[in-house]
Amino acid sequence: MLPPLKQTPEQLSRTIETLYRSESGRVLATLVRLLGDLDLAEEAMHEAFAAALESWPKTGIPDKPRPWLISTARFKAIDGMRRRARFDGTQKDFALYTEAHRNEASPGVEEIDDEEIEDDRLRLIFTCCHPALPPEGQVALTLREICGLTTEEIARAFLVTPATLAQRIVRAKAIIRDKAIPYQVPASQELSARLGTVLLVVYLIFNEGYSAETTGAKLSGEAIRLGRLLLDLLPEPELMGLLGLMLLHESRRTARTSADGDLILLEQQDRSLWNRDQIAEGISLTNSALESRRFGAYTLQAAIAAVHAESSSVASTDWRRITLFYDQLLRIQPSPVVELNRAVAVAMCEGPEQGLRLIDDLLAREQLSDYHLAHSARADMCRRLGRIPEARASYEKALTLVAKEPERRFLTRRIEELRQK
Repeated sequence: MLPPLKQTPEQLSRTIETLYRSESGRVLATLVRLLGDLDLAEEAMHEAFAAALESWPKTGIPDKPRPWLISTARFKAIDGMRRRARFDGTQKDFALYTEAHRNEASPGVEEIDDEEIEDDRLRLIFTCCHPALPPEGQVALTLREICGLTTEEIARAFLVTPATLAQRIVRAKAIIRDKAIPYQVPASQELSARLGTVLLVVYLIFNEGYSAETTGAKLSGEAIRLGRLLLDLLPEPELMGLLGLMLLHESRRTARTSADGDLILLEQQDRSLWNRDQIAEGISLTNSALESRRFGAYTLQAAIAAVHAESSSVASTDWRRITLFYDQLLRIQPSPVVELNRAVAVAMCEGPEQGLRLIDDLLAREQLSDYHLAHSARADMCRRLGRIPEARASYEKALTLVAKEPERRFLTRRIEELRQK
């Protein structure tokens, strides 16, 4: 429901800003299809929103703002091409072709329905997440063009300068242009492989937000919003699993850190702080994905998170079931990190001796020698077995490898506690 037409300039500015947040992804996606160029579409979209700021105070907000924005942007793009064509003969044929083609082959903007616009968004998502782009470019472009975050917001979330982030976006766009990457959803025979890249980008965004100290909630929220959008557009089981996984992890956000920002491990978390609505939705999505029998690694990780979410304490957790899920996960996605997590689950149901043996085997292969969580897990096994000097040495090794301040404070506390024993 749109606000009343009569608004103060400040109210109208806020309304247009809210509209930008909610509609810019849809407007841009349709403009890319109509104009055939991402840079041109983005420039035209920003001009349309600027025009709204100028004209809506006089005319009022249109009944249908989205078609107004698309139509205004499209005409501004065509006018811009006409002007450039006057000064640059190489642009003339392109401008004339574009104008004629759009007038003859495209429906009027007012005739574009919601389903067509959502198809446009899906095409743009696959373009932003094309495997020809470097991963950091995929993430930056997705947050910028699909989620509508500003360059400054994305840079702040990833702890890089706006200039660095802007360069990632520029390079990603250049690859799309130079390689003539098609603006389309892959054919059915390619969809499964290409969908994996899209899911990875969404999960990378979520993980960055989940571990960030200040801006994390916003970034992980964008990943969840993107997951919902994708699931609406493409109801695939592994998408259900990924959205379920993100919701189950996000449900514990409030309990993960203290008021001072210190890390709180799962066994010490106040489970009454866990978000029960997110847990219920996450478990429902995970069960649906499992029942499909067409699930993958994200769904199995969600199933593990669901076991934790359903348990009232660490002691009552079904660790054998978690171990079995890790066994399945290792079969479809072998990884030393998955082996490490399985070793911790084994330790919880068979004792720390078994867990320590598995972790030492992993460290002996040197695949996780620079992974602080492997040394921290080993330290915890030694601590539980009363092997204090070994525990302290492993915690100290982990401390040399960790960068984030909450984890550094946690490891320092553990070392101090062991020194007093």
